[in-house]
Amino acid sequence: MPDAVLSVDNVTAGYVPDLPILRDVSVTAEREKLTVIIGPNGAGKSTLIKAVIGLLPVSRGSITANGQDITGLSPDRMTSAGIAYVPQTDNVFRTLTIRQNLDLALQRHAHASERLSDLYERFPVLADKQRDKAGSLSGGQRQFLAVAMALAADPVLILMDEPSAGLSPKAAEEVLDHAKQLTGFGVTILLVEQNVKQALKRADHCYVLAEGRNQIDGLATDLLQDPALGRIYLGGERRVPA
Repeated sequence: MPDAVLSVDNVTAGYVPDLPILRDVSVTAEREKLTVIIGPNGAGKSTLIKAVIGLLPVSRGSITANGQDITGLSPDRMTSAGIAYVPQTDNVFRTLTIRQNLDLALQRHAHASERLSDLYERFPVLADKQRDKAGSLSGGQRQFLAVAMALAADPVLILMDEPSAGLSPKAAEEVLDHAKQLTGFGVTILLVEQNVKQALKRADHCYVLAEGRNQIDGLATDLLQDPALGRIYLGGERRVPA
């Protein structure tokens, strides 16, 4: 098996007991790689991320991170497992300044001052606007702040739920570019994304879900050219019976 930071093995999960959204889904995120999960609306992509991070119960299967079984681990304990989560919305405190947001994220860091300097160096726009309210930032800038807050705990794995949603094309590309760049700093990224072409251009590996099940997976560059991808999105093909 590849050097897996995260292994999701035959997971069945959902919001309501006995009404699963995910059925026997398996996903692996390799170390220092960007893995993207795509699929049509209602495929279960965000449900998968929420099941991994402990926001939804897992009724069957297992989730392992860095060799530790985290199935059912509460979200507040994910940081100790080296996992950070960037939700699609409500991922910053809009009424607080950028500096206050980062201070909150760094409050348990042993070297908060040094880490803050590192984050400002990585995100210069946040340093320039550190006294501004987070609510005044553009959509792309808010996503950068959310990612900076996730990085505050020095995670090994970051889960991102549709980070480019609602952004301009330029801002979306900048956010996805930065997600890819993080892998060069030793961070593993598992990304749910609707911006399929742009995500596949930057990802290392891709999983396609539909109707809560695995459909196809492979190298992102290969799937970018795979005609089956379009058929799955249009609803004309399913690799696993419903």
